[in-house]
Amino acid sequence: MSYHTIDINLDFFIVNYILCYSLASGHRLRHLSPLLEEFLMTIKFFGLLTHEHSSETIPKQPGGPVMDIDYMVKQAQAHEAAGFDRILVAHHSSNPDGILLASHLAQKTEKLKFMIAHRPGFIAPAYAARMWATFDNLYPGRAGIHVISGGNDAEQRSDGDFLDHDARYTRTDEWLEVFRKTLTAPTPFDHEGSFFRYSKAYSRIKALQQPYPPVFFGGASDAAVAIGAKHADIWALYGEPLDDTRQMISRIRNAATLAGRDPASINFVVSFRPVVGDTEADAWRKADQIIERIKELRGEAFGTTKGAKPDAVSSQRLRDIAAQGKVRDKRLWTEVAAAVGGGSSTTGLVGTPEQIADSLRDYHKLGISNFLIRGFDPAADIQEFGQGLIPAVHELLSRDEKAAVGA
Repeated sequence: MSYHTIDINLDFFIVNYILCYSLASGHRLRHLSPLLEEFLMTIKFFGLLTHEHSSETIPKQPGGPVMDIDYMVKQAQAHEAAGFDRILVAHHSSNPDGILLASHLAQKTEKLKFMIAHRPGFIAPAYAARMWATFDNLYPGRAGIHVISGGNDAEQRSDGDFLDHDARYTRTDEWLEVFRKTLTAPTPFDHEGSFFRYSKAYSRIKALQQPYPPVFFGGASDAAVAIGAKHADIWALYGEPLDDTRQMISRIRNAATLAGRDPASINFVVSFRPVVGDTEADAWRKADQIIERIKELRGEAFGTTKGAKPDAVSSQRLRDIAAQGKVRDKRLWTEVAAAVGGGSSTTGLVGTPEQIADSLRDYHKLGISNFLIRGFDPAADIQEFGQGLIPAVHELLSRDEKAAVGA
């Protein structure tokens, strides 16, 4: 099981004392009382970095740069200044290489961590392990790998991969086995598998994060859950209603138990597209404007799966959720998911910073300790999240912590 550095900054002496005692004595947080464990679980915010200024409401500029380096650097620095802990560097078969982009951005930031998306199979696992270990040594403790097996058969084929959906996950299983072993094996090892074969594989360089950088994983199919439950440190979920999220967490943790793992060893990050306003009415006006802009840009493709991930179960789940209503729970907004056919992270939370913070607290109570938030106007929204939403979440949890200590 992977144990990664715990970065906890709480305001109360008694909590810090208990935490320090727990770590020093070798006890894990799960041995503390449920009350203390709940508010020791801090919330971290992740962002998404794109290589050009665009979104569902901002079209790519014809003739513009495919890789706008100045824009990417400013966005990475803006995330760091706004209080984000990590950014996702996404992957697509026709886009610039993620680990090279992350390496450049790491030089331009100080502490920002990276969740670098990678599709197993195109680079052999032992070689990839050395890549991530090298990154983790160049930028200490800032590497992370987001393992994506692929949810679009046509796109996979454009990159030379003709395996079907379930076979890709079978390959991912073996790939991660070798990737992790390469970073932990003290001596050379042999491997004979269905997809990879090694004689005396070994990496002299090891990651600074022990035993290896955090492994993020995504997917909602049976194949994804069975494989991911064996390897994932942090599971990436799309923003779904609370009951669906609760069931998904239970499903993943049950699979982890079947795989012989401690189910509590898997943490989660949930993605949302917050739409923030000074008042709730203002936020909903912004949401209506977003939908109108998407309708204008997509034209006849509005409400279809064009440009989405037709083979991904997680995207189908978003389409099904959107079909059940425009708003779920308190303020989970599904219209964008319906408009673009699911795609990736397309469900939002609409309201004031305090209202959205209250909704995020509901997910936190389910055991979610990380949130990936991004808006529809990337440059402006990062700043707005840093000035309003992120402080509102921390303030709300701080009040909860004070109430828990005083109870």
